[in-house]
Amino acid sequence: MKPIRDKKSHRDALARVDALLTANPDIEPGTTAGDELDVLIDLIEHYESKQETFSTPSALSAIAFRMEQAGLKPRDLIPFIGSRAKVSEVLSGKRPITLPMARALHKNLGIPADLLLADEPEDQEIREWDRFPIKALMQIGIIKTFKSAEAAVRDLMARAQCIDPLPMYRRNDHNRRNAKTDPYALEAWCLGVLAKSFDVVKKGPYHKGSVTSKTMASVAALSVLDDGPRKAQDYLASQNVALVVLPHLPQTHLDGAILSRSDSVPVIGMTLRYDRVDHFWFCLMHELAHLVRHLDKGLATEFFDDLSITPMDLEKEADELATETLIPPDVWASSAAKADPTALNVCSLANAIGRSPAIVAGRVRHETKNFRLLTHFVGQGMVRKHFPDQWILKEQGRSATSGPVKTGPSPVGSVADSRMSGTVKLTQLAEQSQGRQRRGSRQPKAKL
Repeated sequence: MKPIRDKKSHRDALARVDALLTANPDIEPGTTAGDELDVLIDLIEHYESKQETFSTPSALSAIAFRMEQAGLKPRDLIPFIGSRAKVSEVLSGKRPITLPMARALHKNLGIPADLLLADEPEDQEIREWDRFPIKALMQIGIIKTFKSAEAAVRDLMARAQCIDPLPMYRRNDHNRRNAKTDPYALEAWCLGVLAKSFDVVKKGPYHKGSVTSKTMASVAALSVLDDGPRKAQDYLASQNVALVVLPHLPQTHLDGAILSRSDSVPVIGMTLRYDRVDHFWFCLMHELAHLVRHLDKGLATEFFDDLSITPMDLEKEADELATETLIPPDVWASSAAKADPTALNVCSLANAIGRSPAIVAGRVRHETKNFRLLTHFVGQGMVRKHFPDQWILKEQGRSATSGPVKTGPSPVGSVADSRMSGTVKLTQLAEQSQGRQRRGSRQPKAKL
């Protein structure tokens, strides 16, 4: 191993450190690789200490700058770094930035990869086939039988009409991905979604610009129907947009995604990991917003969304358009439901704008951060049942087609009760609830 005397040998040493950490993020001291890493770090530090003009900012200063620029607080880094304690230790310099942390910070905050020493190749040309979650794919019915992991995945790729590596191996600072996401599990899920999309939309092409904000509003209006989620799938299929529901795989941490098929057909994948009416409609509007504002304009080719992560840049734009489509801003600002979120006010607003009361209740809960509020109005357990041919009960290891999907009983008197339909009945229920309160019920009104 040679001393570092110039910028070229310095870059080569940094590249070698990156390669060692990429191959094994948890290199053990005392091993051959561990000894090489220690020597390299010593040489790099010795060289850098003598460079008076070496002015590259530290990783911590870059993180601090990005946080200030985006208005982030330490708690916003938890999805990328880990627990609150880990975030505190990293920001104070007491804990080193590991390779998984650096990759997550690079992908989600856009901090230069060369600074964080976590730059990944543009494409993952060599796959480790055994890392694909074959068992999980079999449990959700994507793979039936297999002789080897490679053969099974190649067959799935053929059904998805996808030969090249999928975009989760490529750098994209706009993706709203959890730091703990396993790229092999994510690719497997996306391949499954693409393969199943041909059952929804047989063939393209899709004409860019054919889906607009008005299309989104038309889809949102279907939320008042008992089978609105299924009707939305059918309506989008008529526009050559495939909506596919597929359970999330372990370590995907995903709510939804939008991809482009080989024949240009946009494919929206949803996991329904939260089986609630309000969550379904917001997630669907969010992915459609990406299509209208970003994919059709060539600003990106794909998005993967964990909606629990603080949005940035294009993700904020998608959130804003989704929110405006579900409830017009001027209507919401002056609504009684915003000022006084009682059951009656929620249903009255839903009737006025032609939306499911679950959407209004979800907006109230999100803005107030009070998730105990209006629990009977968000449609818990009322979405997966509409996709019995696509939803698999992973816990039981069998497909939904072998029996009805069990979502658990609806709460007594819940507006999500499957026996009730239409916003008129919902309003009647709300009025009855208010009447009981006026008659002296001790149950408090559903407001803050």
